[in-house]
Amino acid sequence: MSDKQDPIALFQAWLAEAGKSESSDPNAMTLATADADGFPSARMVLLKGVDERGFVFYTNLGSRKAGQLQANPRAALCFHWKSLERQVNVEGAVQPVSEAEADAYFASRDRGSQIGAWASEQSRPMEGRFELEKRVAMYAAKFHVGSVPRPEFWSGFRLVPRRIEFWSAGRFRLHDRLEFQRSDNGWTTRKLFP
Repeated sequence: MSDKQDPIALFQAWLAEAGKSESSDPNAMTLATADADGFPSARMVLLKGVDERGFVFYTNLGSRKAGQLQANPRAALCFHWKSLERQVNVEGAVQPVSEAEADAYFASRDRGSQIGAWASEQSRPMEGRFELEKRVAMYAAKFHVGSVPRPEFWSGFRLVPRRIEFWSAGRFRLHDRLEFQRSDNGWTTRKLFP
């Protein structure tokens, strides 16, 4: 790893390599959030976009993670690619994506996923699977013909990175770690002990 690289370009290169070697979901990441009282929680979500502005994922705005992000708009991501013996950790502030971005991504999803977004009251108690199946059938009938609009309660977040660490496994646990820190003057780098 060169410390002269742009961390977003380096991440995109690593993600592309993972796409060739990981058996499924190379864009899977652990999203760690904390509520207003500082209690943390983590879950796996899928990265849906990355560029110089940050890392984008989508969710139901009524979900637990969305509530935590609205109360405490900071998060961390961890990508782990076992086949490559690599991981990337990202920390930063979180902001909502624009309505246009959310609309465009929602329109790109398959119809079943669009109906599922309407049907799922994500993170809320459910009596049984049949309750969900009834809601799927109801929304499939409602949107029988034509396009499925994005629900107002479904959108995305962008984590704007302030710190990105690239980790590669080394022999005898002498791993290679490269940290990028964002400042007003751009990115600074430093190597870290394993």
